[in-house]
Amino acid sequence: MSCIGRVIPAGTLGHTLPWTESDYLALGETAQRIELLDGSLLSGPPPSVRHQVIVGSLAAALKPGCAAANRTLLPVINLRLNPTRILNPDLVVTAELDLTAACVPADAVLLVGEVSAPHTGTIDRVLKPHLYAAAGVGWYLLVEQESLTVSLFQLQGAHYVERSTTRAGGALELTEPVKATIRPEDLVP
Repeated sequence: MSCIGRVIPAGTLGHTLPWTESDYLALGETAQRIELLDGSLLSGPPPSVRHQVIVGSLAAALKPGCAAANRTLLPVINLRLNPTRILNPDLVVTAELDLTAACVPADAVLLVGEVSAPHTGTIDRVLKPHLYAAAGVGWYLLVEQESLTVSLFQLQGAHYVERSTTRAGGALELTEPVKATIRPEDLVP
């Protein structure tokens, strides 16, 4: 049975609930993407080649603006939303960074980016934005892997509000939290 985007029962890994941050971090690197969600583990397959190409292209588009604004761009990291929630977004832009930390705290993150695939759509469009908003992350960037639609959301109160949706032929002119131009058709060769 596939573990795509599902919560793994505690007994599967010989562990009782709840999983703590230290339990989660003790897993180390795994072949699957595993995230901590309220004491349970959420697991998915490793990203596809297309997914990784899009993330790399998105990072390349954001990198000059990050450098100019003295911001740090990080691909897949442990992002601590709170002590029981650690997610692995595809990329983040941070204001400050502790190079010795096992996790980046949500309050240091200015923008989080996800590349959504058909099997992660609900997680990337519903669950993760809700969790990132609850943690106070100011900006959420979502790229639909199949259509290459790029949507930018800004935190307003406790929820994200869509600021723009860009499709092939258009360009997202990002001005906050860093300056960048993202053209959907440039995300894949």
